[in-house]
Amino acid sequence: MSADESKLRSIISLDSELNKIQDLDILLERILTEARRVVNADAGSIYVRRGDELIISYAQNDTKQRELPPGQKLIYNVFTVPVGMNTIAGYCAATGEQVNISDVYNLPKDAPYGYNPKYDRISKYESRSMLAIPLRTNTGEILGVIQLINKMDDQGTVGTFNADDELVTMHFATNATVALQRAQMTRAILLRMIRMAELRDPKETGPHVNRVAGYAVEIYERWGQRNGLPARQIERTRDNLRMAAMLHDVGKVGISDTILKKPARFTPDEFEIMKTHTVTGARLFLDKQSEFDDIAGQVAISHHENWDGSGYPGHVDLTTGEPTKADSSGRPLGKHGDEIPIYGRIVSIADVYDALSSKRVYKKAWSHDEVLEEMRKMSGTKFDPELVDIFFDILPSIRQISEKYSEEHGEVAEV
Repeated sequence: MSADESKLRSIISLDSELNKIQDLDILLERILTEARRVVNADAGSIYVRRGDELIISYAQNDTKQRELPPGQKLIYNVFTVPVGMNTIAGYCAATGEQVNISDVYNLPKDAPYGYNPKYDRISKYESRSMLAIPLRTNTGEILGVIQLINKMDDQGTVGTFNADDELVTMHFATNATVALQRAQMTRAILLRMIRMAELRDPKETGPHVNRVAGYAVEIYERWGQRNGLPARQIERTRDNLRMAAMLHDVGKVGISDTILKKPARFTPDEFEIMKTHTVTGARLFLDKQSEFDDIAGQVAISHHENWDGSGYPGHVDLTTGEPTKADSSGRPLGKHGDEIPIYGRIVSIADVYDALSSKRVYKKAWSHDEVLEEMRKMSGTKFDPELVDIFFDILPSIRQISEKYSEEHGEVAEV
């Protein structure tokens, strides 16, 4: 079997794997990884189209990644490019044509696009060969663009993408687009559920839940690596956890407007009612059909538990809401330490960090230094100390997600 035949077979076998990934962000990252792998590209980016713009969703660079300490992720700028003739990716999206360039610094004078070396200067990386592939549906709609940079040979020398690379990447892009359409549909369903909650609670916005989900996935991935979890298990759980984290407060649809929209502190009775959103949310996932339902139920019920046992709802029966472990007054005992599911402990950190960092109708956003100081203070009381350490280890990635899903950028991965 030739190398090209082997590549094609590898791409075909990827179909089923890509279609198992349900979350849009996890899928976009995987598509870029696999596209680079099949043509041995050193770097690349994947863009999603929104209207007349392309928004960068993920960027990867093996050369720059090797310069980082083990476990640290490459940080890239969040930016947009117009769909049009000015840039290579913009041209690819505008025309639906694949673009193969041997040297972006020596474009033909009659090239209908240009290349801006600004990001090369910022990153201190030299792009040379480039292959841009449209993610096009069978109806001709362009969902995005994969941009592959610097094809590497076995000696690590930059070469040119050839006709065989064009063939296999177009085949890959066709298969990936099918998976992407399905993931976009899943994301749209999740966001509609969240918008129902947003009608009741204005804090539950698309950007907020995307930030919480993004933070949670980064914390989980580092935690899994620290604790020796198999890479395949981490990958599968990231997919489910990201979607589950987006729905952490879905149970608020069962809380009255007078409480949810109150622009002041709750009375003790109101707070007791508010606590029930955790049980209401978890009940939505009692009929478990998949690992996602299991994780989503754990997140919903436990993301307000505290490491020291002072959180809620504590040890309760999901079907009745009655305590299964109670104190002397009959109130449920809070779960503490490792009694709290790991997914709930993770989402708790992600949710509190975003709440403190965000402006609300009843408060201003805290400064970043104030937020970090408060997060440190809550280590060992509200939060799992190991997870707080991880949170600070991955702070650059946390800040990048915050920028990517800022209120200004909105739901950048929705098409």
